[in-house]
Amino acid sequence: MLVRADGVTKSFGPKELLKNISMQIDDNDRIGLVGPNGCGKTTFLKMITGDDVPDSGELVIKTNKIVYLSQFPSFDNDTTVEDALNVDSDEVQNKRMLELENIMASGELPRGADWNDISMEYARLQEEALRQNKSDAERALDHLKTFGIEDRVSGKMNELSGGERAKVMIAKVLSRAEKADLIILDEPTNHLDIDAVEWLEGYIADFKGAVLIVSHDRYFLDRTVTQILEIDGSKMKHYLGNYSQFVDKKALEIERQEKEFQRNSKERDRQAKIAEEQHRMQWFSSTHKTRMKMLERMEVTEAPDKKKDLTLDIDSADKSGKNVVMARKMRVMRGKKILFEDIEFDINRGDKIGLFGPNGSGKSSLVKALMGDIPFRGDLWIAPGAKIGYFEQGHDHLNPEMTSYEQIDDYLEGEARSRARSCLYRLQMTKKDAERPIKTLSGGERARLSLAMLLSMNLNFLVLDEPTNHLDIMARHAVETALAEYKGTFLVVSHDRYLLDSVCSKVAELKDGTFTMFNGSYSQFKGVRKGRDVVEEAEVYKVVSSFTEWNSRKKFSKGDRIVVAPSEKANYQWAIDNGKLKRIPGKERKIITK
Repeated sequence: MLVRADGVTKSFGPKELLKNISMQIDDNDRIGLVGPNGCGKTTFLKMITGDDVPDSGELVIKTNKIVYLSQFPSFDNDTTVEDALNVDSDEVQNKRMLELENIMASGELPRGADWNDISMEYARLQEEALRQNKSDAERALDHLKTFGIEDRVSGKMNELSGGERAKVMIAKVLSRAEKADLIILDEPTNHLDIDAVEWLEGYIADFKGAVLIVSHDRYFLDRTVTQILEIDGSKMKHYLGNYSQFVDKKALEIERQEKEFQRNSKERDRQAKIAEEQHRMQWFSSTHKTRMKMLERMEVTEAPDKKKDLTLDIDSADKSGKNVVMARKMRVMRGKKILFEDIEFDINRGDKIGLFGPNGSGKSSLVKALMGDIPFRGDLWIAPGAKIGYFEQGHDHLNPEMTSYEQIDDYLEGEARSRARSCLYRLQMTKKDAERPIKTLSGGERARLSLAMLLSMNLNFLVLDEPTNHLDIMARHAVETALAEYKGTFLVVSHDRYLLDSVCSKVAELKDGTFTMFNGSYSQFKGVRKGRDVVEEAEVYKVVSSFTEWNSRKKFSKGDRIVVAPSEKANYQWAIDNGKLKRIPGKERKIITK
């Protein structure tokens, strides 16, 4: 056992953020922590790392070998990449060195101690710290080489893109991971390109310790975790399985609660009517009182929590012509660097295109060139009937001094204003938040405002640059559903593989100056079978006697070892029932394509 919480409660002012939470993290666990924005996920992580404390309850931490990737790492504007990569020595080691420094500074020798021993211990700890820091720095640099940004080490952090800063912080955290029992990652895929995310998935799969991940990236969770902890309404629930299995179990749980609530309500109504009838027919008797006491003693089943309806509708303007965009020999530069040249593509009416590629490949620059915001060379034709809406990643079009409601009234007219306000509600922005200045809003809240305004306009061609960044899972699902049902045309730039698989009829990769268009989903483009890879906690079996698994037509011999995931156990059940397979101790993680 590494971490155990028992009855942990945490409040901020009158708001009870976490209530009576219990959970446990064991060696080698793979846990995903999910829940809506603001539910207390980051607060819970900070309590595990010792940066915060619970108001009540018991939180037991059995290891000091924990590394933590914060969602919002802080550093000064003048911090160099090299300084940001410097890794502190072990906390216990630092604490002992500080104690020895205080002893030497005070000149007071503790009873039974010797000055020579103290100086020798201090010198040894200094040498170990120097050796450890050098080793960690070398590992961090190796990770930067993997990400392809080792040439940025001499630069400053504020000169890097969001994706490059994320890679630096991940490199720093993972450089300490070899000595860690537990890695905690808070939104590790934010700003990362797909190649970096897939590399991180492989790293986590090979890591020998435990991992606790907060993420809104469902594709990433499916490939990395085997348990889900959900925080909802200040309570925490535990589910075995990856994220997709959690969704299925959650849906069944809500359905069961709804049926139980209806059954309980119906029975209570029946008992109340019997008591009322008894009182009316036998007003002189106290029989009905007995029935009322029975009703009072009946257990009251709570209705399942009713979430806001996050269904979004996008109005589409009249259809444009068959050809919406035609690009020929396009070339875009950033300073003196050519991002891409001689690329050609067509976007036709009804196309739903997902654009992806490494950070810095020029995806956002291509979009800005389409919108006329930056210069380019080549030919670009956009249909005169195209009514374009642009979702900008940085939300620079928002006035930071206005409130959300003021921005809507300033930006939109007529019915679009009321549609935008309704959309804000459906994206879970409260009236209180909508009346705050935009400069005080989080990145996710600004994204909600931008989306609400865009989706309320009468458009037939949407250009979206990372529309799901900073959104929680429910809001992402709402946006995906709306885009899937949208009657117009869109081009969406995204690193969200779930989005690229679920709503796009075509995908395009921009990499190393080359633009490649593909009819199909991201997974199909990558050569993956239709469906998604998920990780499952599998059981291990030994073959007692030879048999053939007829679904795969694979033959197994006596003594073979088989790892069987829950989703494929039915294929082996007859062999288990007939004694051809024997369960042996231990579990392993297995990637399954669904």
